[in-house]
Amino acid sequence: NEAFVACYSLASITIPDSVTSIGNRAFNSCSSLTSIDIPDGVTSIEPATFAFCLSLNSITIPDSVTSIGHNAFNSCNNLTSINIPDGVDSIRGYTFYKCWSLTSIEIPDSVTFIGNDAFRECTSLTSITIGDGVTSIASSAFYDCSSLTSINIPDSVTELRSGTFENCTSLTIITIPDSVTSIEGYAFNNCTSLTSITFDGDAPTTSITAFLNIPSNAIVSHRYDAAGFTSPTWQGLNTSIINSLPVLDLETFYESNSGESITIDATASD
Repeated sequence: NEAFVACYSLASITIPDSVTSIGNRAFNSCSSLTSIDIPDGVTSIEPATFAFCLSLNSITIPDSVTSIGHNAFNSCNNLTSINIPDGVDSIRGYTFYKCWSLTSIEIPDSVTFIGNDAFRECTSLTSITIGDGVTSIASSAFYDCSSLTSINIPDSVTELRSGTFENCTSLTIITIPDSVTSIEGYAFNNCTSLTSITFDGDAPTTSITAFLNIPSNAIVSHRYDAAGFTSPTWQGLNTSIINSLPVLDLETFYESNSGESITIDATASD
């Protein structure tokens, strides 16, 4: 732990292949360190290992790593990209907090949990891919990701916690999968460009503050048979019905040769 903490002039280092773990705060505040290669064999990066490495712009994490601790890359302001190996089980709290130069990231299917404030204030982050293993996204995970325009939420996610996407001011469109049953307060607060919200399933239990301060012309779209939505507004937002009529495939009438007429009585809605 803290092996090289606050070595302010350290610009480069070679880690030998014999190393299997990098301890707490090992390189914390090495503000001149620009890049580092972590050797194969390392299985864990402990909390705050590279926090406040303000010049770090490149890091290679081998596939052997299965654990990345909280605050591991907190305030690595110049880090532009990072690979998360398939095998890491969670993105813990504040892991990439204030990584202002990070533009995109892919979270592998092995990750099941994204911790609180994990990507908070990643202000250059424009796209993020969340793997199908994630079941929970914690409070303020993407708070103030002000360049994020869209995000996929996999249908493994069951809840969106408070402030998850708060202050994502460039977010224009979001689809909520039918697996989500709960949206907490301020989840989308102050998403000032958000105009399209599509629900794939029934209306989740939703806080009255979940969609505060979004455009008045925002539209909530949902299936014609979805339960829990109200018309013409829901949560103070205008609603629109998608898939307003059931689709009948050809097999519905296959071998129906009686010659009788069939009338379908249905009402379509916008």
